[in-house]
Amino acid sequence: MSSSSLGLLLRLVHQHWTQAVEAALDEAGYGDIRPPHANVFTFARPEGIQVSELTKLARVRKQTMTQAVEELERLGYVERRPDPNDRRARLVFLTEKGQGVRPVAMAAGRRVDESWTALTGQQQMDDLRTALRRLLEQLQ
Repeated sequence: MSSSSLGLLLRLVHQHWTQAVEAALDEAGYGDIRPPHANVFTFARPEGIQVSELTKLARVRKQTMTQAVEELERLGYVERRPDPNDRRARLVFLTEKGQGVRPVAMAAGRRVDESWTALTGQQQMDDLRTALRRLLEQLQ
């Protein structure tokens, strides 16, 4: 690849990761999950979480997150319940079906990690993780 654009390289690597996770989810019977739904599964908590908090954590627009939650609710992956601490708010919870998604996605992610490590070497992967972590810390 001749491009040295970091943004493009990150995007292409992310696409590879996403495709591998999507394939694993599809194979496990979760073929109706789309990439925008990943933000819900990534940040949902056992005690529930408000859509506004999901929006902040995922750094997406509220409309985008609301749409993802509504789709996942229709598909049976999440449910919304009243927030006991705020009468006006509702909390998002993973259903039993939704809780089955994370282990599949995490296992697929580990397989990608292992394959990339086999291609580049452990030190390069460790260095990449360290550099990205440092960059994120500085950006926040």
